[in-house]
Amino acid sequence: MTKLAGHDVFPIGLGCMNLSHAYGTPPPREAAQALLLAALEAGVTHFDTAALYGFGRNEELLGETLALFRERIVLASKCGMTGVDGKRVIDGRPETLKRTCHESLRRLRTDRIDLYYLHRWDKRVPIEESVGALADLVGSGAIGAIGLSEVSAATLRRAHAVHPIAAVQSEYSLWTRASSAVVEACRQLDATFVAFSPLGRGFLAGAVRDPQALTANDLRRGMPRFQAPHFAANAAVLERFEQLAQEANCTPAQLALAWLLQHPNVLPIIGTTSITHLRENLAAVTLRVPADILARVEQLVSDVTVSGARYAAATLAEIDTDEEEHARAG
Repeated sequence: MTKLAGHDVFPIGLGCMNLSHAYGTPPPREAAQALLLAALEAGVTHFDTAALYGFGRNEELLGETLALFRERIVLASKCGMTGVDGKRVIDGRPETLKRTCHESLRRLRTDRIDLYYLHRWDKRVPIEESVGALADLVGSGAIGAIGLSEVSAATLRRAHAVHPIAAVQSEYSLWTRASSAVVEACRQLDATFVAFSPLGRGFLAGAVRDPQALTANDLRRGMPRFQAPHFAANAAVLERFEQLAQEANCTPAQLALAWLLQHPNVLPIIGTTSITHLRENLAAVTLRVPADILARVEQLVSDVTVSGARYAAATLAEIDTDEEEHARAG
């Protein structure tokens, strides 16, 4: 088990975004509910959603499906980036965060959210003010703990001075390690680092062979790593990565997760619409990969060997991240 916001949780959590949002057409509601229940049956205890996902529909899905099992799960959601009139809006004003929280509580059919993240730091609002509002929500019992998403180590420390931060959630995987300084800061502050997109948005699982086959509304189409000329270079790296997975007698996805699971304060959250893939990925918890293979994997797939930035420059400008990541996107 792994610690998260004062709770013991299964070492891999479920990121629920793609059941409602971002990766093309989401699955039918019945299929999405079946996947959530399969995760629960398989031992998953940490479920992660956000007000943004499906502009509230993902929280409604979790509320409808998991309300009867509320005491068995650790529920995480996010504020500070929501849908307003059909558009994504970053708004970290205290009054907005408090209103969003109570809207989320209604959709989730619960009286508390165990871990509540500031989804993005609104740079027009001092981080201390946004975290102060979340501290008020802790005081009222609406949320159990505060998290941040996509912030630098310096911002984490500023926030932590206002109220203890239980977790930071950012993209982190073999091919995205710009958050290494934040992982270390979390370790020092006794916070959990929650790694989203641990499989490189499906790339490390071999799920994207032809980016042109992605649907028009799949957010990966706008990411440089999935565009020419970067994708061809990354596909060559993937081929060698898959060979290492064969040597380790596991799937590529399991190997990517095994690399993350060797870090004691890192908790990956996987996202999938396939129950088969869900079970395969959760099996990485019991996988024993030889140290020499993990070392070779770490050298093979890294920020140095992967071509292209993880986001377009305009998106990177919205987040608080390390300077070298912005430089790479430029």
